[in-house]
Amino acid sequence: MRFCVDRLDHLVLNVKDVEIAASWYQRVLGMEVETFGRENRTALKFGGQKINLRPVEADAHAWITARAPVAGANDLCFVTAVASADVVDHLHTCGVVVEFGPVERQGALGPMTSVYCRDPDGNLVEIASYLRG
Repeated sequence: MRFCVDRLDHLVLNVKDVEIAASWYQRVLGMEVETFGRENRTALKFGGQKINLRPVEADAHAWITARAPVAGANDLCFVTAVASADVVDHLHTCGVVVEFGPVERQGALGPMTSVYCRDPDGNLVEIASYLRG
């Protein structure tokens, strides 16, 4: 039987330090930090999605994961409902370096404006807005 995927529920981000990563995503991107499961795992919740944080030094038997789980090898794009200039101002206030942007990009829903920075593990984080003007 053929099927179609409806949406992304969650993804797992490999990190060097769960507390540092969780704190950064909470402080900089406003995500909610949640502890879940018997293993007291950590997740970042936003909208209807979540990101589970997996420490790279975790016991291989405790997580089923990618073949080569490394920290800092991801490019992530998050959508916000504020103007890119406000994103830049907020990143500067948080002490986060803007790597690139604002710049026009093509997103899943059409044209958007993106600002790029890096999280504590070096992942490229794109913060995009579909606002015009």
